Amino acid sequence: MDQIKSDDRVLLMWSDSKPEDITNFVTDFKQKTNTKEVFLENSQIITINSHLQSTFEVVLSNFIAPHSVPHDDKILAIILHVLKPGGKLILEDKSDEIASFLKLNGFVDVVSDKGVITCNKPNFEVGSAMKLGTNIWKLDNTVESAWKMDTDDDLIDSDLLLDENDLKKPDPASLRVCGTTGQRKACADCSCGLAEELKGEVKETPKSSCGSCYLGDAFRCASCPYLGMPAFKPGEKVLLADLKPDI
Repeated sequence: MDQIKSDDRVLLMWSDSKPEDITNFVTDFKQKTNTKEVFLENSQIITINSHLQSTFEVVLSNFIAPHSVPHDDKILAIILHVLKPGGKLILEDKSDEIASFLKLNGFVDVVSDKGVITCNKPNFEVGSAMKLGTNIWKLDNTVESAWKMDTDDDLIDSDLLLDENDLKKPDPASLRVCGTTGQRKACADCSCGLAEELKGEVKETPKSSCGSCYLGDAFRCASCPYLGMPAFKPGEKVLLADLKPDI
């Protein structure tokens, strides 16, 4: 309370307090601070329009029993509205989250001391704007000078960061992937030869289970590996084209 000046306009907020308790607090407060202007407001009925914007230097809240002023978004918005830029809010609140809650609602310089919280409204009005001059940013005529490097510095040769393994070209065969999975991992019903390739096996000509595959698509089943290929002679070795992934 010693931060309050005698000429400060003070708003005292209370809730569910007895008239005699309010009177006793105001009398004692005026004697200690020599403050002449103290205004009372019930937090249950105060609104954003109860006072003009930037009216008070100090707002006191929740100092009178039963200490039931709710410091929620609504109340804090009203307090921020009626305080002058740089004005001080002093409140009694022992909740663990009150300091963070005050900061989130726009108050600065939050200090807690045994349940008494002191904070300030920023030194500008809420919603105020300031025109920026055109000469805030000045560029040197030689912008490239900002990117100059001292040639005397020892620079690392980027080629030294690579070893022989980094310079080796990968085997094209190792880059082939499955058209279904999109990875170098064969799917469950692999028919493109990737499964055998990964196992290091040579793919053999598929054997027909029906014996009619050579006659053409009209005689082939839906899962026939020769589907889509022209007819061929029985026993003729036919190579299946590799499946390519969709693009």
